[in-house]
Amino acid sequence: MLKSNKKWIWGITGVVVLIGIWYLVWGRATADNASTQTDGTETAVAFIGDLAASATASGQVEAQRSGQLQFTVSGTVAEVLVSVGDVVAAKQPLVQLDTTDLARSVADAELNVQLQQANLAELQAAPRVEDVAAAEAAVASATAQLADVQDGASAEQIAAAEASLRAAQAEIAAAQARLSEAQGGGSAEEIAAAQYEVAIAQKAETEAKEAHVQILVSDRLSDDRRAEIEPSFAAQSLQAQANLAAAQSKLDDLVNGSGNTITANQASVAAAVAGRDVAQAQLDQLLEGPTAADIASAQATLASAEATLDDLVRGATAAQLAVAQAQVRQAEVQLAQAQLNLEKGTLVAPFAGLITAVNVSPGEQASGIVIEMVDMDSLEVVLGVDEVDVGQVAVGQTAVVTLETWPNEEIPSEVTAIEPSATIDNNGIVSFAVHLGLGETELPVLVGMTANANLVTANRDNVLLVPNAAIRLDRETGVYSVNRVTGRDEAGGVELTAVTVTIGLSDSQHTQITGGLNEGDEVALGVLTASEGDGFNGPPGQGLRR
Repeated sequence: MLKSNKKWIWGITGVVVLIGIWYLVWGRATADNASTQTDGTETAVAFIGDLAASATASGQVEAQRSGQLQFTVSGTVAEVLVSVGDVVAAKQPLVQLDTTDLARSVADAELNVQLQQANLAELQAAPRVEDVAAAEAAVASATAQLADVQDGASAEQIAAAEASLRAAQAEIAAAQARLSEAQGGGSAEEIAAAQYEVAIAQKAETEAKEAHVQILVSDRLSDDRRAEIEPSFAAQSLQAQANLAAAQSKLDDLVNGSGNTITANQASVAAAVAGRDVAQAQLDQLLEGPTAADIASAQATLASAEATLDDLVRGATAAQLAVAQAQVRQAEVQLAQAQLNLEKGTLVAPFAGLITAVNVSPGEQASGIVIEMVDMDSLEVVLGVDEVDVGQVAVGQTAVVTLETWPNEEIPSEVTAIEPSATIDNNGIVSFAVHLGLGETELPVLVGMTANANLVTANRDNVLLVPNAAIRLDRETGVYSVNRVTGRDEAGGVELTAVTVTIGLSDSQHTQITGGLNEGDEVALGVLTASEGDGFNGPPGQGLRR
């Protein structure tokens, strides 16, 4: 019994010794990696969540589609149909020109089309019976005329020509006789009678003149009576003067011959001589027979008549039809152009949008840019992203846009394009234009507003996260670590153990842990190691607090 108790006592003693030895070894081995904090250390728990890295940039609101509209035809502005600020639909009329001349051009082109179509139809149609008959008659007449020329003059034609010559010679003799009579003056009896008529006319003229003067100077007449009868006496005096002049002219013609009569008779003699010469030439031609030129002329007339008849019977040639068809097509093209020009007399909106400028008034000549407009449904934000950051941006990335006008209102957005060519400012900074498509918003966004964008450059979903303040970096070794809470004492202090971790993506608040921690692990924030080892909080580039 005693021996047994001694064995039990020695066993207990051995266990205590072993525990003491283990404590000394393990305690010294962990003294450098653990500590107890009693000053209210702030901690956080590693959790599973989503993470998004982002970059910021600023730019302006621009319209993907805008228009500076102008007329392509000249003219005077008749009516301006919109004002600045108007919202218009696609194809809505904006400015109307005076289209009087353009409409007239359309009417002229339509008439030309009708004319060319009629010409083509005439060529394609069969010849009319009456046209063929007329052409055949012309051929027969030309054939007979050629035969007459080739056969020479007949006896009847020569006799007729001789008779015409004799008649012309007789006319010369008669005209010369009339001229001689006019040049010889009147007989003694005619002259005496004419002298008597002159004396009577002189007496009548004197009496009428004296009577008129008497009316003008008489004291026995009142002014009213004189005014009443004076025109009658004046007319009688003038008539008497005319009668005297006529009588004197007749007497002069009888004595000296009438100048007008002599001139007329001289012209008659000249005309009769010319007629005689023509008759003589015709007779001479008949007597001489046809010349080669006469025969050639008659043959040409016949050939022309035969060609006309042949054209009618045969119809239009393929070449003639082709020319006529081409003329119809040309006229139709001219009509289409005239109609297009008439349509261009009305300036219409190429797309739905907002009118931003009206640069013309009624009565002015339409030149240059007339209307300016933008498509408000195509608004986008164009950012200037530094070349250092543009590599993190890709088409399709999401973003959040705020405007200086409404800094607290966020607008969802997405990267739609990255321009391939850079822009260099005066300071030599290289940047690239990044286009963001704006999402739905009820804000009255306007072109030119200043915009700030937060671009989401990377995403991690369902990953282990800790606050940035828990991350420490040993800059000598490049190793990341955290102070994991391994226990708490009765005084409220926490026991910390430095744990090496590997990290992934970070944002402004959290860092992804890819190794070294588990979900639910508690870590200290802003605390160094138990031995106050040399280290820095947070991943590089985050500027995190200690």
